[in-house]
Amino acid sequence: MVDKDFTAVFGRLRAIMASYAGGLDVVHDVPGTYYLNTRHVRGDGYVLMFVYAWTDLLEGMSDRLRKRMQGKSCFNFTRVDEELFAELAELTRRSAARSAGEGNPFTP
Repeated sequence: MVDKDFTAVFGRLRAIMASYAGGLDVVHDVPGTYYLNTRHVRGDGYVLMFVYAWTDLLEGMSDRLRKRMQGKSCFNFTRVDEELFAELAELTRRSAARSAGEGNPFTP
């Protein structure tokens, strides 16, 4: 049987991440949660990590919005497109609902 020491694992993983904290904003630093956020915000990109975890959320997405994807969870835009933004807003809403159902609080 393998002993599980999640406190020790978290401590080591936190230490790895903390070495980058100088260039990032520390959002949460409490036992069990260490969360860094970037200070750099690209004006043309929208990262929706939920669709990386739950790819089924992308089912039914329009080809036009799919063409705006780079990678598995980033959407890039060069101009305002209200139709695509409305579709992206709905995808975000469904993602938030899924996340809340999984026990993860998310407030858009």
